[in-house]
Amino acid sequence: MTATRNAVRAPVAKPTPGRRSHRQATWTPWLYLAPALAVLGALLVYPICQLGLISFLEYTQAQVSGGEPTSFQGFGNYSALFSDGQFWSVLLATVVFAAACVLSTLTVGCALAVLLTRVRALPRLALMLAALGAWATPAITGSTVWMFLFDPDFGPVNRVLGLGDHSWTYGRYSAFLLVLLEVVWCSFPFVMVTVYAGIRAIPGEVLEAAALDGASQWRIWRSVMVPMLRPILTVVTIQSVIWDFKVFTQIYVMTNGGGIAGQNLVLNVYAYQKAFASSQYSLGSAIGVVMLLILLAATLVYLRVLRGRGEEEL
Repeated sequence: MTATRNAVRAPVAKPTPGRRSHRQATWTPWLYLAPALAVLGALLVYPICQLGLISFLEYTQAQVSGGEPTSFQGFGNYSALFSDGQFWSVLLATVVFAAACVLSTLTVGCALAVLLTRVRALPRLALMLAALGAWATPAITGSTVWMFLFDPDFGPVNRVLGLGDHSWTYGRYSAFLLVLLEVVWCSFPFVMVTVYAGIRAIPGEVLEAAALDGASQWRIWRSVMVPMLRPILTVVTIQSVIWDFKVFTQIYVMTNGGGIAGQNLVLNVYAYQKAFASSQYSLGSAIGVVMLLILLAATLVYLRVLRGRGEEEL
């Protein structure tokens, strides 16, 4: 009888301390991130869901005012958008303009970051303060200042260059160039400060060894610094792609809503015109969804390429 009871009351395996600590270590970071994830969910997930929902509806001023009922269009808005030739020309202009802004910002920011490591304390402090001042300037304020600098009647740039009353915003490419300069001016400080912090974290012995081996400054940057700064360069590149691809304020202010006959339109301004100027909110939402998917795909592809390179080096 006793043996039967002992057989029935088989010992139950208790969780070992190692398993318990492993589970706690797995869930503890998520508990710390829960408040931030809740805020991001409220600020990002809900608006994105609403954006996607409106893009599948017929939602114009008539539906907003209640004059007509809202109807489900499926992919009709996307079909109308993709069959519009202006959309594809604006998309191409946006991609080229964003790529030029990203490359220019990274070039200027990285060059000035290296310069900060070569100058003395006082010039370094002056450059840092000037850069942070440009970074802290609101986009609409910076755009207005740049418009004054390049004004055909009162701007000092035309006087210095002897261009008379040349209008920088009249031509398509000169207007894009002017906006590009302003975007780089207000964006390079982020790249400069971030890359400078990464350079300062590189052990001095590594750079000294490369210099003793006869490597030039360019070779040191390309073969030593860039591989060690790859995580930082990944972050600043992705941030720059996102910021420059969805530029709105600079284009809208400096080209007066997209330039003459829409020659300087980018996707963000194009979506604004469709949604608010034409009251076609569903088409504007469809453009927003397309922009979101493009940025998400570009970010995932870039991260995948970098991860592949890192595995090959290992």
